[in-house]
Amino acid sequence: MDLSEILSKVSNGKLSPRDAEKLIKLNSIQEVSDFAKIDTGRSLRKGVPEIILAEGKTSKQILEIATKMIQSSDRIIISRIDSDQYKYVKNRIKNHRIIYNEVGNILVLSTKTQKKKSTHGKVAIITAGTADVSVAEEAKTFLESVYVNVITHYDVGVAGIHRLFNSISYVIDEDVDVIIAIAGREGAMPSIIAGLVDKPIIGVPTSNGYGYGEKGISALTSMLQSCSLGIGTVNIDSGIGAAVFAYLICNSLHR
Repeated sequence: MDLSEILSKVSNGKLSPRDAEKLIKLNSIQEVSDFAKIDTGRSLRKGVPEIILAEGKTSKQILEIATKMIQSSDRIIISRIDSDQYKYVKNRIKNHRIIYNEVGNILVLSTKTQKKKSTHGKVAIITAGTADVSVAEEAKTFLESVYVNVITHYDVGVAGIHRLFNSISYVIDEDVDVIIAIAGREGAMPSIIAGLVDKPIIGVPTSNGYGYGEKGISALTSMLQSCSLGIGTVNIDSGIGAAVFAYLICNSLHR
């Protein structure tokens, strides 16, 4: 339950001020054993809940954190979660809708009573190669979980640039609010797109590639050095970072 719902229930006499105070206090910091402090008030401040990064955590730690967060949130997002961690959590959390994107390594848990909210904007996600799709799917799953319309065009990079032009035409016709452009290797695609459209571009360099400038360094440098204006670049392989950035843009346009 978010703050507006709490205040509305108090106004309608469905919730006492004392109970409302308890709920509001829940939306602050909650400790989980001796290894985590959850920022449960983040969704009130930013419109985006704290996201659990599964990487580097044990399955038991992920479960404990998720179980605690469920007490004050109707939606839990877990990124970089592998199949074993997913199975561990799935078998122990009941009465929740579960969306698991194995390609994007992202899990969304939501309450079965959660009401679908109105859609906030439209985002296009474009990848240069098939090897970039895992990052794209991470971004896509997050955006859909917060009710953003998403259209995807995969494997349309500059090595066969005629593929990209068809995708750009479609994206322009769809009148999206923002474009997430994901590319590895030399990372040229976001610059080309930015030179052809009047929408903000979020560039995501990926760690695909080898040799000089491997692990995404060349792609990152290229996007940061782009001569096409209107590109904001996030960290290497940060699909979730790009998705949150895109969501905040959409949310500011469609309040």
